[in-house]
Amino acid sequence: MSTDVTARTPAPAPPGRGGSASDDSLLQLILGGMRRNMRQYGMLMALGLIVVLFAVWSNGDLLLPRNVSNLVLQNSYILILAIGMMLVIIAGHIDLSVGSLTAFIGAMAAVLMVEHHLPWPLAVVLCLAIGAVAGAVQGFFIAYLGIPSFIVTLAGMLLFRGLTEIFLKGQTLGPFPKGMQKIANGFLPEVGPTTNYHNLTLLLGLALIVFVVFQEVRDRKRQQEFALDVPPAKLFLLKLVALVSAVLTVTLLLASYKGAPVVLLILGGLVVGFGYLMRNAIIGRHIYAIGGNLPAAKLSGVRDKKVTFLVFLNMGMLAALAGLVFAARFNAASPKAGLNFELEAIAASFIGGASMSGGVGTVLGAIIGGVVLGVLNNGMNLVGIGTDYQQVIKGFVLLAAVGFDVWNKRKVGS
Repeated sequence: MSTDVTARTPAPAPPGRGGSASDDSLLQLILGGMRRNMRQYGMLMALGLIVVLFAVWSNGDLLLPRNVSNLVLQNSYILILAIGMMLVIIAGHIDLSVGSLTAFIGAMAAVLMVEHHLPWPLAVVLCLAIGAVAGAVQGFFIAYLGIPSFIVTLAGMLLFRGLTEIFLKGQTLGPFPKGMQKIANGFLPEVGPTTNYHNLTLLLGLALIVFVVFQEVRDRKRQQEFALDVPPAKLFLLKLVALVSAVLTVTLLLASYKGAPVVLLILGGLVVGFGYLMRNAIIGRHIYAIGGNLPAAKLSGVRDKKVTFLVFLNMGMLAALAGLVFAARFNAASPKAGLNFELEAIAASFIGGASMSGGVGTVLGAIIGGVVLGVLNNGMNLVGIGTDYQQVIKGFVLLAAVGFDVWNKRKVGS
């Protein structure tokens, strides 16, 4: 007697539940993409939470147009320093002298403009050159003589602070010419018809949105061409919506007050320029290489001494620019200017994703870290938290950011 064996196939899923498997796989893709890009998105999400927290806590005062404009003006010099410090840290070094160099350049600017009546544009160029020379001298000791950057820049911190006291004779010196003041306190002029918004700021904001979308789409296509891992399409679209919404919100807030500050354009130029340099230029890849693996970089033909020298020269020039902005902001040079600026810049870099071991970090990350600190400072002032508690909270934020970085590395490696 024979027995017929019939092959059984799985029964089709009920019509109402046919999309559950694909939905689950899509959710897993999105969550996986967020985990892989946690360094990139983590601080953005933290910044969003901090903004929402203080906006509610301060009854909306944090997001008032005037306060947003003040946020830009008050933190511009720290953000400028953070850009340069991020490059230094990526290269595997540290710079403790930038706060004192900022004060020294402010003092030099005051001496040239106020005491010697030098035209302010010429004085600005000379001060930037002095900053570049100061950075180059420190870079020479570090790169070519092999002295650790911690020691060289610690000596520079003491040296420039002492020179500031000498040039200013322990006194505050000012005021600066009107043109100099506009670098830190000026706004773009009003053009076009009279509206409820600053027209030129709206145009710049729309141009920035187009640039951001174009840059993100181009980078994604380039990564796909090289078969690199990219976030899922829905996560990418969510990122674009978040970026466009953030830019549009800030644009409308600034445009409803006095418009975009002049220093914001300076910052924007620095972010675009240094972002392109670190992503696309050869020297940018060399900076990452010497910070990530110096012996391998040397074997690959990277001129590590020259790159290190240029990194510190650049840091000196950016410190000079920050010194000019700070002095123009307060319309005077002070012997006590720049105190703890180096710590703020270092903290902004680490909060923004830099690694103590070097080789990791982005220019945009430095800006995000600086904005996090700026919003924390401003928000805590608005709700009446004392300066003593502010220092404690910022210390915990820095510790949490670095701890998150260490945890994320271990999780990825495991």
